[in-house]
Amino acid sequence: MRIYNTLSKRTETFEPIHENTVNMYVCGPTVYNYIHIGNARPVIFFDVVRRFFEHQGYMVNFVSNFTDVDDKIITKAIEDETDEMTIANKFIEAFYEDARRVGSSTKYLAPRVTEYMSSIISYIERLVEKGFAYEKNGNVYFRVDKIPEYGALSGRNIEDLREGARVEVDTEKENPLDFTLWKQTEQGITYPSPFGEGRPGWHTECVAMIHDIFGEKIDIHGGGTGLMFPHHENEIAQHRALAGNAIANYWMHNGQLNIDEKKMSKSEGRIILVKDLDHDYMGYRLFTLSTHYRSPIDYSDDILINHVNEWQKIKRTYSQTFYQLDLADQLDKKGVHDSQLSKIHQGFIEALEDDFNTPNAITELHNLVKYANQKIRERNTYPVMRGALELFDVFFKILGLNPEVSRLTKTDRAIYMEWTNARKNREFDKADRLREKLQERGIL
Repeated sequence: MRIYNTLSKRTETFEPIHENTVNMYVCGPTVYNYIHIGNARPVIFFDVVRRFFEHQGYMVNFVSNFTDVDDKIITKAIEDETDEMTIANKFIEAFYEDARRVGSSTKYLAPRVTEYMSSIISYIERLVEKGFAYEKNGNVYFRVDKIPEYGALSGRNIEDLREGARVEVDTEKENPLDFTLWKQTEQGITYPSPFGEGRPGWHTECVAMIHDIFGEKIDIHGGGTGLMFPHHENEIAQHRALAGNAIANYWMHNGQLNIDEKKMSKSEGRIILVKDLDHDYMGYRLFTLSTHYRSPIDYSDDILINHVNEWQKIKRTYSQTFYQLDLADQLDKKGVHDSQLSKIHQGFIEALEDDFNTPNAITELHNLVKYANQKIRERNTYPVMRGALELFDVFFKILGLNPEVSRLTKTDRAIYMEWTNARKNREFDKADRLREKLQERGIL
């Protein structure tokens, strides 16, 4: 398996730290609002990464956090005349619901910052003790100059950053690039610490939780391209300070999602929440996976509708294969994987092994659709049809696509057989009426 490593800027062969195990961390949301369709891209993609590793026989320890203490959460709580935890709890549940909508598993470790406050404070104390951080008036800052490799992930140079730094003048900082590890404040929820009452800085939360949960370097650290600088750069700096390495062996970043070739903007009304997406969610999942994860995606309703229609065609072929086998009492029998199915399967796996090339994997899914349709039209091909159905199930499980098809009832069977015969006998009006019945029953 090969993965493009954002830190090394090259595609590398994946070698786990521990045999048959993948330790993986993906930055999660700050929970002050519903997620939009751009936020859903890493939720979908890294879910596929986890699924594929598991398919390949790895045990995956997947962790993605919730930032449940933040200035934005405090502002939202003030607006809604409630408290921060009420806001955080509300939007954590909303996130889980949206993740399920787009077909992603929610069965993973999801640490909340508030649950790891003592670990975060301890982490900051260690940075201060080792001289990588300093305290001023209750605030704690990280000394960026102490990390010669700073900027390696994002390809930035410290001197260039210093010259072009657009930061507010802060006389407390030794260097305008130094970032906050602990913020002294009286607004909103605060926590006691050796530095005074306050809250942790965003950039130290994830790295401290990774240290507490895994206790060592992890295999993969993921997130959106927008997190590369400064968030992930600052994570690496802190971990280098204490452990001498970059936290993860492989850094993976998904590209941005734009709307009509422009960045999403709440102020300009150019934003779509996942919960408000007025289309088939599996079609949306197919849409996001049809572009390579490192490339940006341009969203438009027309493009999404095309993928929704594409998914309906895939689902229709799967359903037809499923029901033909069900009617012939062949569903419980073992399928035959002929040379063509084996070739399609191999192409699918090879695509995902090549830096998770989901567009090429989806091409193989379409090849499977064509082949299954061919076998549906032929007679006495049930073993191969069963093999095709088995392959569909493998592809769907890895890609997280759910056709929601169930076995036929006796009534379903009778209507389906009547519909099939009407089509065969060219009784088109009757076939159309029966088709409507089947559609009402969710069969077609």
